[in-house]
Parts: sequence; C-alpha cells; structure tokens
Amino acid sequence: MKNMIKRLIYTVLGTVMIFSSVVQAQDARVGSQSLPMELKLPRSLEKAVRKIQYDLLGSEKGTSRIEVVDENCLHIQFNFSPGQTVHQDDWQVIVTPGFTPSFHWAPHLTPTGSHIIDQHVFRSPALIVADDRQVITLIPDLDIMKKGTPVRWYLDLDAENNRLVLGMSNSRVDDHVLFVREPGAEYPAGEVEIGFFLMVHSDEASLKNPFRRPLDFLWNRWGHDLYQAGNPVDADLERYVEHTYNWAFNSWADNVWQEFELDGKKVGSPVFIVNVTQSPNYPGEVNEREFRSVWNQAWFSSLRSAGGLYRYARRTGNTALMEKALLTKELALSFPQVEGFFYGLIGTEMHEVEIEGRKYNRSKGWDACYWGNSNRNPYTWNAAESPFHILDMSWTALLMLRWYDELEKDERLLRYAEQYAGSLLGIQSENGFFPGWLDLRTLQPMTHLNGSPETSMSATFLLKLYELTGKQEYKEAGLKAIDAVIRDIIPSGRWEDFETYWSCSRYGADHLVGKKVVRNNMYKQNNFSMFWTAEALFECYRMTGDRRYLEQGRRTLDELLMTQASWQPPYMYVNVLGGFGVLNADAEWNDSRQSLFSELILQYGKLLDSDEYNERGWAALKASFVMMYSPLNPVTKAQWEKVYPFFGEEDYGFMMENYGHGGRTSPEGEGMGEFTIYDWGNGAAAEAYNRILDKFGKIK
Repeated sequence: MKNMIKRLIYTVLGTVMIFSSVVQAQDARVGSQSLPMELKLPRSLEKAVRKIQYDLLGSEKGTSRIEVVDENCLHIQFNFSPGQTVHQDDWQVIVTPGFTPSFHWAPHLTPTGSHIIDQHVFRSPALIVADDRQVITLIPDLDIMKKGTPVRWYLDLDAENNRLVLGMSNSRVDDHVLFVREPGAEYPAGEVEIGFFLMVHSDEASLKNPFRRPLDFLWNRWGHDLYQAGNPVDADLERYVEHTYNWAFNSWADNVWQEFELDGKKVGSPVFIVNVTQSPNYPGEVNEREFRSVWNQAWFSSLRSAGGLYRYARRTGNTALMEKALLTKELALSFPQVEGFFYGLIGTEMHEVEIEGRKYNRSKGWDACYWGNSNRNPYTWNAAESPFHILDMSWTALLMLRWYDELEKDERLLRYAEQYAGSLLGIQSENGFFPGWLDLRTLQPMTHLNGSPETSMSATFLLKLYELTGKQEYKEAGLKAIDAVIRDIIPSGRWEDFETYWSCSRYGADHLVGKKVVRNNMYKQNNFSMFWTAEALFECYRMTGDRRYLEQGRRTLDELLMTQASWQPPYMYVNVLGGFGVLNADAEWNDSRQSLFSELILQYGKLLDSDEYNERGWAALKASFVMMYSPLNPVTKAQWEKVYPFFGEEDYGFMMENYGHGGRTSPEGEGMGEFTIYDWGNGAAAEAYNRILDKFGKIK
C-alpha cells in the first residue's frame, strides 16, 4: 500500500518468527546502568545492538515479544499484568548499541541523569545514533500511547554511556523547558504495555541523512491517515483568513490597528502584540503586555503580514485593506538607515496608570515613539539600546525584494535593499560567515554568533538580489556564505541562533553557546536556523543546479521536520498534526513558525515529487489556524472558553502563537496562552495562505 507500512511477520519453514523472553532476574541494578532482564535478540541485530535490558514492574517479570516488521525494523513490546497497584518511581528499557556512535539525535536535551524527555515533546519522537557504517533509530509505539498510559512515557539519550532509553516515570518541568524525573508513579492492577520500533540501516542514503527513514515511517504509519481524515483542520482556510482580517481591522481594530504620521507621511500597521484584556468583551481595564510597537524582525514582521494582506486585497478587490497594506509598506521604508544598516522596530514610550488602586501598563502614544531593535539578544532587554541584528535586516530586505518581484515594482524597495547589501558585503568574514550583531554606534561586529546559521538568511537575500540585478558579487557572496554553513554547521547540528538562547528558553546562555551538551553529544538547537538553511540551499540549487545543495537541503529540511507533529497524542486537547515545536529545550506545539515553513516544505515536495512532503506542507499550513478562536475550530474554541469565558463573537480570529508552551496541557485549558501577535499568529497564517494560494493554487 503506497502510504502505509504494513507489519510483516516473516516466517521460516512455516514457523512464525516471534521471539519471546522471560529471563530469570539478575542482580539488582547498580545505579541506572544494569537492569535485571535482558532480551534474547535475533542474529540480524547482533552487530548493531549489543543488548536490550529492561526492568521488572514491581516483582513481575512480564513478557516480551520481538516481531519482525521488515528486514530493517523490529517491533519490541513488553506486557505486565499486576494483580494489585504497583508503586514504582521508574521503569525503563535500555538499548545498548554494539558500536560507539559518533552522531546522536534526540528531540529534547537531558543534560543530567535526572533529566528525561517527557512525552509532552513527543512530536515526531525518535532516538537516533550512528557511526560511518550504520544507523539505529528507536521510535516509541504510538499506537500504544494513543490508548492512554497509566504513567507518562519518556525517552533519554545517554551518549556518554552509549544508551538509548524508553521509560515510564512522573516528571516535573524544570527551567524553560527541561523535564526532571519525579517519584510517585503508580500502576493500577490490570494490563500495562509499552513498546517501540527499532530500526537499523546501513545504506549510504541513511548514513548521509539519518532523518529520512524515521520521518517516512512516522508519517506513513500515523500522519498520512490522520491528515486524510481532516486533522489538523477540515474547514475552508479562506474563512479563517476572513476571521483574521475582521478581527484585526474591525472588531479589535481600536487596539490592533495603528495609524500615525512620520515626518508628515501617513503610515500604519497592526500592533506587535495584544492580550485578552484588550478584548472588547473583557470586563476589566486594559493592561498592555509589552511596549506598544511595530516590528520588522525575523519573527514579528509587519512587512511580511502586509504582503499577505496585499494579496488578499488584490484578489477580493478590497480597497480599504489594500490601503492598509500599502501604509505598512510605507512604514517599512521609513525605517532610517545608518550607512546601509537599519533598525528593526519602532516603539512607544510606556508608563503606568493607577485606576482604583491598581496599576496598568499603557502606551504614551505614537507622539512618543523611537527607533530600536529586537531585545531578544545577549546584550540588553532595552529595545532602544539593542544592537543592529544582521538576521533581522537581511530578512526584511529579502521581503522588500519579494514584494518588488511579486507584488509591485516599487523601485524604492529595490534601492533600500541594495543599499543594505553594499554594507552587508563589507562585513562578510573570510570564512564566509556574517556576524550576528553590530554595535549601534561603531557598526562593528559584537561577540556572539559570528559564525552561526543565521548567515543562511543573508545568503538567501543576496541570491535573490543577484536574481533581480544580475550582479555577480551578490551571488558569489551568497554561495560563499552557504558553503560555510555546509562546512561548519550541518554535520554537527550546531543550530544556534538568537532564539536558541535569548528568548524565553535561556537555558545554557551562560555556558553552552558554541558547546555541546556532553551527555547528549548535541548542541542546544532551534529549528528556525534549520529553516533558513534549508531555504538557502533550495535557492542555491535552483540557481546553480548543483545537486550537492539539494542533498544538503533535503537533509536539513528533514532535521527540521523531526520537530513537526506526525501524530495526535491523546493528551493534546487541540489538533496538532503538522504543527511545529521550536527548540530541544522548550515545549511548544502548533507554533506559528509552521506558517512560514509550509511553503518551503511544499517547494521541496514539488521538486522531489514527494507525497509525504506535500502532505506535511499542507498540514503545516492548516495547523497555522488551529489555535484560532472560531466556530471553525470547535475543540479549540471550547478550550478557549474554559480559560476566558467572556470570549464571544467579537473575538473570532484571536489566536495564540502556540500551545502547551509551559510543558503541560489539560482538558481544563492549560496551555492555551493569553495573547495574539498578529505578525506571528493570525496575520502570519493569513499571509502564508494568501502567498501559497497565489503560488500553488487550490489548497489541498
């Protein structure tokens, strides 16, 4: 069957090849290194796997079963039948490879033996290890998990002791966000089962790209049928877009739409962020969550959202919305340049007001505005003092070029971008990388991320500028930049960017930058930089025809897709298929970046004629609307109303940027959030829909 892996139980001389093992208990475990039970493995695994050991559950040995799925894959399952409640803090099965891996991958970091990868972050769950001859992949049996489990499952990758672990334990959230094992697990009398798939591959394709086979397995086994059944959403996406623009420019317009003058020129844009206190249905006083502002930054890009609004207004003939899109373009062109470099946001001064003894955060208005840069950086939380960020400038300049190329030939956009490009070329290092940040006064590179995959964004910008101008120096600089990323970033998975350390997940900012977590043999990683790199490599291949760029691009895209949800866990209370996480030290599902990623996945799908990529790309686009408060999303709507019972029709279109960010969800609405960032939420999702509709036609 084309899109479904069937389980095969091979037969030998008419006998079903099923291995079972009930082995006498060995000595008690020493620390966590020795478990009492050991499986008898088939010979086909002897070179790749040295041993598989597992715990008793209470005093029960239970039964184990090894089933051949195909020549490269086994299914291993354990069953216990406790006659009474069992109190056991931890249960685990340990797979010990028969070789010393040089490559390790896990969906989350476990920097100490107390940390675990809680099931909360099982989006496309797998543990992968490899050397130059073989790859081992462990994937939890999601069919068992879908039935519900008495105790939470977890994974762990202990590179130092060469162990892949699947276990059951309670856990608590630590830092933002890691998970720590907690005591108190309890198994009621009855049936307890746990299992996993173990894959071993030694072909050249798997060694070059260890992510491809796990992704194919996960999607074809769980994702495909779920997508065909209507997850993540089954409604016409045009209706979500209508909700978005009605929300921003009608029912919430008093708080969302900002229109003002700069040097006598009228400009406008939806505001950076609003929260539930700004709902027309909120019974209390408004309390602005952050400083009132408009951003053109790698996340929050008003110019990107305006491009989507332009497409929609052009398609529907809506002159009022077209005017708003053009006002936002004018605002972007108003950002002052300093020797070619330019600011990333315009903000207003804030103050506190006291009403009936309580203090509220309010803006002083656009008469008290200033230029600044993103405060998600290593140096200051003050946007007015934040340095120029090369990534943000290259992204905004790229959007200007795309507007010029695809929407309207406004020569000012091309001139602005080319002025920036001249300065950008002057700061490229001999090794090909661009610096991370520039000092506001000296315009000299600062100390962080001067050799990072943020460089990939500048490569894409320069290649687009070459495409529009034909100037060879832009192409040469862009290819030099991406070659540096291929050389120094992709092989080791060093996906470090501003969000990796200087957003909400700050674990490791003081000691991990540029270093691996030793226990996992992995860097702290963010999938944003995987996206920029996969996109740049796609453009490199498109312009050069060099298949090396395509191969590296597909490997990078596949690593990105390991952070996409390939199934629907029963402990997620909104639809999540196709949505993305963020970091290997954070906990989001359905993060708004999926709207940005969707077109690139579809581009690779079209180029490679891949049904899986195409479905993943469409699922990512549809997942971009799941968190919207709307009758189109009845399950999500019910969750919102459990948290904010005052929500009503005027709030249709409100949409949190992600789900489950704190590491926990519940049927009572835990994990729903409290704000909407138009440019990283509903406006961004609408932009992706309008852009993809123009480029790919009818949404599938």
